[in-house]
Amino acid sequence: MKIFLSLLGLALLSVPAHAAAPRRPNILFIAVDDLRNDLGAMGAAHARTPQLDAFAASARIFTHHYVQAPTCGASRCALLRGRYPTEAAHVGNGGIASTHASWGDANLPAWFQRHGYRTYALGKITHHPGGRTGRLWADGPEELPGSWTRSWIPATPWREAENIMHGYANGRPRSPGKTPPLEAFAGPDSAYPDAWVADEAVRQLRELAAAAEPWFFAVGFFKPHLPFAAPKSYFDLHDPERIPALPSAAAAKPEWPSTWHPSGEFRRNYAHAGRDPDADPAYAREVRRAYAASVSYVDAQIGRVLDALRALDPAGQTIVVLWSDHGFLLGEHAIWGKHCLYENSLRSPLLIRAPGLAQPGAASAALVETVDVFPTLTDLCGLPAPAGLDGRSLRPQLDRPATPAAKPARGFWTEGQRTIRSEHWRLIASRSADGSPQFELFDYATDPLETRNHAATQPEILRDLRAQLALRPELPAPSAKSSGKKKTPESRQP
Repeated sequence: MKIFLSLLGLALLSVPAHAAAPRRPNILFIAVDDLRNDLGAMGAAHARTPQLDAFAASARIFTHHYVQAPTCGASRCALLRGRYPTEAAHVGNGGIASTHASWGDANLPAWFQRHGYRTYALGKITHHPGGRTGRLWADGPEELPGSWTRSWIPATPWREAENIMHGYANGRPRSPGKTPPLEAFAGPDSAYPDAWVADEAVRQLRELAAAAEPWFFAVGFFKPHLPFAAPKSYFDLHDPERIPALPSAAAAKPEWPSTWHPSGEFRRNYAHAGRDPDADPAYAREVRRAYAASVSYVDAQIGRVLDALRALDPAGQTIVVLWSDHGFLLGEHAIWGKHCLYENSLRSPLLIRAPGLAQPGAASAALVETVDVFPTLTDLCGLPAPAGLDGRSLRPQLDRPATPAAKPARGFWTEGQRTIRSEHWRLIASRSADGSPQFELFDYATDPLETRNHAATQPEILRDLRAQLALRPELPAPSAKSSGKKKTPESRQP
């Protein structure tokens, strides 16, 4: 017996310490601002996105990904919480800064920190690039304190974060209401901010390659957010005549009582020299071309980051996520912007590549949501998830792309607006001026451009979707102190 115990002890001592647990995978998370599903890999024939198309060929493409709120800060709040909005602040751009104190470490970067990861946020990950909330977003309190190992923007000619966010060529900042919504500068990629973000991301990846601890590196790009500004070479990729115009019914302001808005971000924050894309088809083509050029520009910058990762991790052991915070209407419903609950405002790209992915390049048509990203990443990394997340892991769709959705997709907006999206239908619930309920019901099987409201002709569908919508309580109205002077919901957004 003594001999047996002695041999057992020697055997245990001979096991190397590093065999106790495998290293958890690293994560590269790429956030893009205002990107709708206008990628070649997602069926947009006019798109020129070779880098993202190549990445999509190695990833799972989620063609029906929906965000929880159609504005930058609120969508990112839902991403980081993994939860639907539960208070009015969660659907505004200040939601992270004003409510983070109640989250504890149950937010995406803090949770990974708690489980041994180093966490980095470069560019625009929370609403404020670099994570500061003071003047020009350059100083003041942290937006999400204690959650990132480091949160920063690169040193650039634009200097402050708010100026880099809305920057024109060579360090020129936006002058609200005075500078144009479009710019094509005949110069290098570095004339615009995203090239500087890509440079910094490549440097950081090279530093992280030797890190002993696993890392979560979030890189946030600015384009195609307004202004639609990019080097002229990217405009030259796009013939405006080849970018599809909308059918007149899809471009019309809804005739029914609706949640339409007057495109305040586009019309009030930028000078249009008297031109209106709703009345001027040539200007509408110019705007759409500028958006497409901005997408091509950011595609090239993301490609540089992915190339650097490929060189550092040729075996492909890093989890990579490409996510956009919402879409953007380019004239649908006579809206030029987001800030509404229509399909092209809430639908945006989500692509995920993980080691051992089955059927890379295959698309999943399952309805998935931004809140699903948090539990998906904890699942892929072998971590527990915080209690109470509303999202579901997308591992079933990663393992088998034909797996159907686990739930409908929900969206929230100001003034009590809510929506629910099933496989074929979308219901938008709001209130009319007198406070009575108001509904918009769209059938994507027969009317994918949302040109008809079926609320009056499909009472059973309406009743069923209203019942599903009621499973989540309405958001409480903001306090009088926080709501301030009466404005239209979208006019408050940058």
